[in-house]
Amino acid sequence: MFARLFGIFALALAAAGLWMSAPNEAAAQTGYTLKPGDVLRIEVLEDPNLNRETLVLPGGTISFPLAGTIQAGGRTVSEVESAITQALAGNFAAEPNVFVSVAQLAERDAPRAPSAPAPDPVIDTYIMGEVNQPGRKEVSPGTTILQLLAEAGGLTNFAAETRIELRRTYPSTGESRVYYFSYTGRANGPRIAGSTQLSPGDVVVVPQRRLFE
Repeated sequence: MFARLFGIFALALAAAGLWMSAPNEAAAQTGYTLKPGDVLRIEVLEDPNLNRETLVLPGGTISFPLAGTIQAGGRTVSEVESAITQALAGNFAAEPNVFVSVAQLAERDAPRAPSAPAPDPVIDTYIMGEVNQPGRKEVSPGTTILQLLAEAGGLTNFAAETRIELRRTYPSTGESRVYYFSYTGRANGPRIAGSTQLSPGDVVVVPQRRLFE
C-alpha cells in the first residue's frame, strides 16, 4: 500500500514537472483551453503501456486506447483528465490515476502584416495623331478629354484643332461612335465639350490639319 502511494506521489511530482516545462506557461495553467493541433502527453499509473502522446485532431477530439474518442478541444487539461479517467474506469478494478499534460502547443498563425491600401482605380485610354506624347494612357475615372490632351503633352503645331475625334465603343451593344471636339471652340456642326469624361477603351485621334485649315 505504501509503495503504491509513493508511486502515485512520485508520478504526481513528475507530472507537475512536465507542466512546468510546457512550451508555453499558458498551457500549464488550469484555465488553458486546448485547441486542435495541441499534442497531449497522457500517462496512466496503473498501466504504463497506455502512456503516449496524442494529437488533438481538427475536430477537437483525441483517440486513446480503451477510452475511445474523447473531446479535448475547448476543454481544460483537468477536464480531459476526468473524461479519460471515467472512460477507463470499467477496465480497472479501481479508478485509474490519469495524468495529462501539454507536450506541444499547436502552431499558431503568424501575425498578418497590415494589408497595403488598394491602388487608386484607373482606366485605359488611347491617344494618337498630332500630340507630343501619343500612346496608351492610364487615367483616373472622371478624366476629361481636355485633361487627356494635357496628359499627352498637348497638340503639335500640325494638329487640326477643330476636328479632334473621340472614338468610343459601347460594350453593351458593340456599337462604335465618333464624336468631334474643337480645342479652340470654333467649329461648324455639333461638338462635345472639353469637360466630356472618358470611358475605358476610349481612343482620341488628333488628325493633321489640312492645307490652309
